[in-house]
Amino acid sequence: MKEKKEEQALVFLPLAANGKPQHHGSEKIGCPFCDYAEEENILKREKEMLWILNKYQTLQDTFQTIIIESNDHNKDISTYTKEQNRELFAFAFDCWTRTKNDPQFESVLFYKNHGPLSGGSLKHPHMQIVGLKEMDGEKNIHSGNFTGIPVLSEKNVEINFSTMPVMGFLEINILVDTKAPEAIIQLADFIQKTVDYVLNTYHHGRCDSYNLFLFEKNGKYIAKITPRFIVSPYFVGYRLAQNFSEEHLLALGEGFRESIAR
Repeated sequence: MKEKKEEQALVFLPLAANGKPQHHGSEKIGCPFCDYAEEENILKREKEMLWILNKYQTLQDTFQTIIIESNDHNKDISTYTKEQNRELFAFAFDCWTRTKNDPQFESVLFYKNHGPLSGGSLKHPHMQIVGLKEMDGEKNIHSGNFTGIPVLSEKNVEINFSTMPVMGFLEINILVDTKAPEAIIQLADFIQKTVDYVLNTYHHGRCDSYNLFLFEKNGKYIAKITPRFIVSPYFVGYRLAQNFSEEHLLALGEGFRESIAR
């Protein structure tokens, strides 16, 4: 095994990205996820959902896969029916578990980009599962990143607004006990409510982008949902995360509870 460096970066392969459609241009040249026909790259299929190999393997020493969520190009977690959303997360968690159980990977990343400021290149709703062969992709994430101002506690679910965000400003953590009888269903329901809040209520409904990150740590499934805007230069240049004041987070928490109770 290669000696591991204290700090590692994913290696991007520019040639592999040639021809990759971009978020605002994909509709002009055709969306590759609409009427997906590359049967040889399909790892799993269930109803409209597909788990596929990423055609553009742009990262060195990785196994990049995509979950195509729906046939509807314009759908999203916030607009699926509750049952559709639950089926999506059951499907996605199975794909995630299979990848985590593969011994060739040191770590596995599971995330979703939505919107033009999320870092994604395609509008069609999808998630990504990426196996890293020689890197711990969660090395720089610590337990404090999942703690914060308590917002909701219900049965086996806890929600907080992070006081130690990875990047900032608002990061919403949803934690569910992995041993709860309906853990994935509970997580799916609260992710859907939170995404709806981010896109339709937070920042007066002016937020059109978010990232969703999934983790399994210390007996918990954890979803971190981050509304996305232009990245702060403090983070880009100095890795300095920014946060709202405790008073502002508490005020946001009141609005959040009202929003998800509707």
